[in-house]
Amino acid sequence: MAPKILFVLTSHNKLGNLHKPTGWYLPELAHPYHVLHEKTEITVASPKGGEAPLDPASIEAAKDDVSVNFLKNNEQVWKTTQKLDSFVGKANDFDAIFYVGGHGPMFDLVDNPTSQQLIREFWEAGKIVSAVCHAPAVFYDVKLSDGSLLVAGKEITAFTTEEEEQVGLKKVVPFVPEEALQKASGGKFVKASPWGEKVVVSGRLITGQNPASATGVGEAIAKALGI
Repeated sequence: MAPKILFVLTSHNKLGNLHKPTGWYLPELAHPYHVLHEKTEITVASPKGGEAPLDPASIEAAKDDVSVNFLKNNEQVWKTTQKLDSFVGKANDFDAIFYVGGHGPMFDLVDNPTSQQLIREFWEAGKIVSAVCHAPAVFYDVKLSDGSLLVAGKEITAFTTEEEEQVGLKKVVPFVPEEALQKASGGKFVKASPWGEKVVVSGRLITGQNPASATGVGEAIAKALGI
């Protein structure tokens, strides 16, 4: 039987106090989906359910074949998401959970109690917990049943402070993923140079730094699933 993965997308479409749209980032869904969809059964969720907003800037930026083909042929993947809260208590129905990046998750997923509960349930059920780019920030404050932080003492990566400065949005996001995860992990944050590929596998915790790391995260999930 094919492994089952729960992909999580943001429902947030406005970039902080700017009058600019945001959402999830195209290659960070397209590439892991491309790697995994033929070998696994993928279910897609978002906080509000229904259509999850795609960051229009990511359509402009992502001209690679995988992203272009995904955009053209797979819109049902993000236009028909299920509500995130419907998966509480169902970690044993899945083998992994994966959070897609983009700036959107910084506003509706990082401090979302339902999301934090899901992550805890997946982790404590022995499942793979993964994310790319901004999305590893959703792990920064997840507490396990014993009160400890999920990421404490674990190597982890995410979109870096330098990368956030280069896109000019450091003052727009509620916090910078690198700073929050460096603190929560106890100094275990690791990174490549800006925009370089970096995938970190820390047991069942799999994270990627940026869009360039999206394929590698998908491949690391596949390897962890033994497929």
